[in-house]
Amino acid sequence: MENNKKTNEAIYDARTLGLPKTLVLGLQHMFAMFGATVLVPAITGLDVATTLLFAGLGTLLFHLITGGKVPAFLGSSFAFLGGYAAVAPKLLDANGEATIANTQMLPYACFGVACAGLVYLLLALLFKLFGAKKVMRFFPPIVTGPIIIAIGLTLAGTAITSCTSNWLVALMAIIVVVVCNIWGKGMIKIIPILLGVVASYVLSMIIDPAARAAVAQKVSEAQWIGLPIHWEATAFSVFGAEFDASLLITSIITIMPIALATIVEHIGDMCAISSTVGKNYVEDPGLHRTLVGDGLATSVASLFGGPANTTYGENTGVLALSKVFDPMVIRLAAFFAILLSFCPKFAALIVAMPAATIGGVSLVLYGMISAVGVRNVVENQVDFTKSRNVLIAALILCLAVGIKYYDPSGAISFAIGGVNISLSGLAVAALVGILLNAVLPGKDYEFGVNRKGDTAVNFGARQE
Repeated sequence: MENNKKTNEAIYDARTLGLPKTLVLGLQHMFAMFGATVLVPAITGLDVATTLLFAGLGTLLFHLITGGKVPAFLGSSFAFLGGYAAVAPKLLDANGEATIANTQMLPYACFGVACAGLVYLLLALLFKLFGAKKVMRFFPPIVTGPIIIAIGLTLAGTAITSCTSNWLVALMAIIVVVVCNIWGKGMIKIIPILLGVVASYVLSMIIDPAARAAVAQKVSEAQWIGLPIHWEATAFSVFGAEFDASLLITSIITIMPIALATIVEHIGDMCAISSTVGKNYVEDPGLHRTLVGDGLATSVASLFGGPANTTYGENTGVLALSKVFDPMVIRLAAFFAILLSFCPKFAALIVAMPAATIGGVSLVLYGMISAVGVRNVVENQVDFTKSRNVLIAALILCLAVGIKYYDPSGAISFAIGGVNISLSGLAVAALVGILLNAVLPGKDYEFGVNRKGDTAVNFGARQE
């Protein structure tokens, strides 16, 4: 292979770039996932180091199960935040604010999430038994495209919130990413996210002495080496002397149904990655394998005190920007995450990254996710002269965005048999879209036959 003369051409073998550049690409993916990954433990009270460790291990497990074919990184899932809040709400501090981690109930919540991961395995079995053709008829382009668009749109609010802490720092990240990606040459064009993070971080340290002092203090107080797993925080610890079976059952019943929504998101993510890379991962290695990888990664992480894992849209955005689609680069990011989980000092440096830096970079990446969804619809030539398609897309987008922002919880909550259930806007939108597509007449594609809309990802000759 020629040395990828045109940097705007897709690169499927990162070895052609050389080891130093490949390592930097892996580092870029690690930075892309870091902000969102550590945000989940910050919200729930779970341990940051444990989260990093099992984000890396979960990613490697996913790659092992999928044959190393899918360039996906598995980071902390936001979808289960409602479950953690219901089972292990944070406790009030001296000021009356909910800031203290509920260490007694978090292991119960983790056990519930671990059981939710098993739901993935059940659906994967259905894919294996009945085949993707029968199952994927429920996920045509008119469903998956708007869902992917909604994923980016519903995340956009968090990016804006982070940017508002310092718009100058956020704009620095955005400008560097745009300039490097459009006008950059060679390696500069491939690593715009990493350069944006570094430039924005440095600017923040220059213009904000208070932030600089806070970073210095956090780094100086942290140790160089530390263990990322703590027995008392694992799901196994619930079976100790104070074991409460009723709490365990309640946790399982409360959290397991969330998996039905995250599975739909997983399928959307697989479609997004497939569209970005130009390979149909729905067929090869198949959704049954990707679901098993995601489900097992979630269960293993939760059992050891980490949050649920999910394929990360941030890294899909990096793929779209860099055009480097080699899964090996993602595995390097996983190794970096594992390594950093044993170094509290370096982790403190990253955790102290300004919110505006994370916001600026995230704003670009979340937008890229939605753009991929638009591309899904356009490339598959979805017919919007049909009322059914307009209605399905309209309801998916409005429900996802509307529910996300109508209430601080971003979810619809209701009780069934005394058990409170919370469904995110994206979950409701996806379920409504799937239901409408199934019942409304006029379906015009068949998986594996009609290439015009085949799975919303296979829009041309397969690229190797």
